[in-house]
Amino acid sequence: MTLTFKELDIIEPILKALLEKGYEIPTPIQEQAIPPVLNNRDILGLAQTGTGKTAAFAIPIIQKLHQERNINNRKGIKALILTPTRELAIQISECIDDYAKYTSIRHTVIFGGVKQQAQTDALKRGIDILVATPGRLLDLMTQGFIQLETIRYFVLDEADRMLDMGFIHDIKRILPKLPKQKQTLFFSATMPAAIATLSRSILHNPARVEVAPTSSVVDTIEQNVYFVEKQEKKDLLIHLLKKQRPQSVLVFSRTKHGADKIARILCKAGIGSEAIHGNKSQTARQRALSNFKSNKISVLIATDIAARGIDINQLELVINYDLPDIPETYVHRIGRTGRAGNVGTAFSFCSQDEQPMLKDIQKLTGKKLSVQSISA
Repeated sequence: MTLTFKELDIIEPILKALLEKGYEIPTPIQEQAIPPVLNNRDILGLAQTGTGKTAAFAIPIIQKLHQERNINNRKGIKALILTPTRELAIQISECIDDYAKYTSIRHTVIFGGVKQQAQTDALKRGIDILVATPGRLLDLMTQGFIQLETIRYFVLDEADRMLDMGFIHDIKRILPKLPKQKQTLFFSATMPAAIATLSRSILHNPARVEVAPTSSVVDTIEQNVYFVEKQEKKDLLIHLLKKQRPQSVLVFSRTKHGADKIARILCKAGIGSEAIHGNKSQTARQRALSNFKSNKISVLIATDIAARGIDINQLELVINYDLPDIPETYVHRIGRTGRAGNVGTAFSFCSQDEQPMLKDIQKLTGKKLSVQSISA
């Protein structure tokens, strides 16, 4: 039986804000995570972006802080949400704006690549929830603008992406500054060994919540496959882009190095493109995304981890330059197009060594991809 937010014991001020956003039924991750968070349990959450994960941790934290405020009004930052990128930090902050609209909870977001004055001014005025990227947090802690001893709720979001982007050392510097007594919510889409070890070191008897990526692909996405040898993929990509002339294309590469290489090849062919991945600075990623959304470039090349959290309205075409190792990732990739009832198209390039991956994808989705001839 599907529960409503009201049945999850969400308080009236937050319910009112959720209804205004059109949220009445929680997503599976929200339904699983909110009750244990409200019951003071630590959380180990396995969920990708797009599953409603932000609300799963933000709503119960806002509720608990709002209720505690009626009992005591201790000063200091009470909740810290750590996330790897500026884009995600801004996104989380906007969600908190929405959910906390009818409460007295104050929050701010801090990230690098911009002047710190506006951020330090907000900190001086006093906040309950801080959303931060690791680098800027450490920087402002060193300058004395932030103390973490009053933190009671700590969220580590996109932990595997933190690892991919080299932030794990920053995390290890931040953790000892947090109080021993706190509630920790740990979220990751995947669980590599280093992340599993980190989770064990910071979680106490956690409730495990897990949402498997969906195997269903919306019917409005036309799925095609081109059988092509590895060395011929670049020529096929240029051919398709010049023939189709789409306004917005998201190309998936398996590696960061591969994403850069594809961007160079396309630019040389006169096709405006940029790569986005974990080795790029936040400023470079933000600029590439902004150029793509404003149609200054028509092609964005991304790795899977970097593409998380990218929400592009009316994306015309997704191209799998490399097929993913995990079939669920294919569903996640092509789901970027064909949103909100719009029609979308997905092309997948399949070399001989990738044919077992294609088999797994078709088995998961229960659909055969339409085979296209290269000359077409």
